Amino acid sequence: MKKIIRKTKLFMDTVVDIKVVTTKSFDETEASINRAFDFFREVEKTCSRFSLESELMKVCKQINTPVPVSPLLFEPLKFVLEVAKWTNGIFDPTVGQIIENAGFNQHYLTEEVIQNNTSEIVTYSDISLNEEDKTVLLKKPLVIDLGAVAKGFAIDLAVNELRQFDGFIVNAGGDLYAGGLDELGDKWKIGIQHPQNKEKIIHTLEISSMAVCTSGSYERKSDLNPGIHHIINPKNKKSPTELISCSIIAPYAMMADAFSTTCFLMGRKKGLALLEEVGLESILISSDLQIYHKGVDNIDY
Repeated sequence: MKKIIRKTKLFMDTVVDIKVVTTKSFDETEASINRAFDFFREVEKTCSRFSLESELMKVCKQINTPVPVSPLLFEPLKFVLEVAKWTNGIFDPTVGQIIENAGFNQHYLTEEVIQNNTSEIVTYSDISLNEEDKTVLLKKPLVIDLGAVAKGFAIDLAVNELRQFDGFIVNAGGDLYAGGLDELGDKWKIGIQHPQNKEKIIHTLEISSMAVCTSGSYERKSDLNPGIHHIINPKNKKSPTELISCSIIAPYAMMADAFSTTCFLMGRKKGLALLEEVGLESILISSDLQIYHKGVDNIDY
């Protein structure tokens, strides 16, 4: 008989909720769920911009030197650089210093303020990866920010652990992957949060074995500048205002995570053109609460 087993923990400044539909024993299922949670712990420890002891920040302290890195850092770095090239730098992982200057430099658990200083203008082209040696070389002092993909990457790793079950959801603060079918044998019903009312759902999706990630301007505002939120265009150092929410449906959470940020930065017209090019579905909500769908009405995964 199928049963639901559910656990919740705090990682990456967000509540991570894992729900599994299974016929396996409680002990076997719980052990797998705990292993899935371990990926969030490891990705946070590896990719965090808020800890000087993270592998990412140790790399940021070594300039003009090839640094061997783990797969948990190399893979998301490789992906963000590909997206950066694809978008001509509108999406750029070297935006870290700009984000810190806007006040987003305090760790959510320790409240430690991280201070980094990069004096030069930097872009993604100042990061060089060696695929064969799995090394990273920084050409200038810079701060890499993987906030647009780290959570999605951790979700994808957790998903690989949970694929053995009939159905499951890995939900990290609204960014999620819904695998298989729910306890009734139906596709998972996923609600998109209303950007101006957390208690309301503005749109509902029915999906199976797909990820949904949302970027929005309503979650985190700068204490230093009310016109700035945590999504900042590296070219003009401003936060876009055309969209208020951008949700992407994709086969992988890291892809949905990155392209929700990218689409938000590009705006509706250019964002939809990019999504058409890469073949992803979306729900975009403008600042006046107009909803623009791409392929979602007829979605059938």
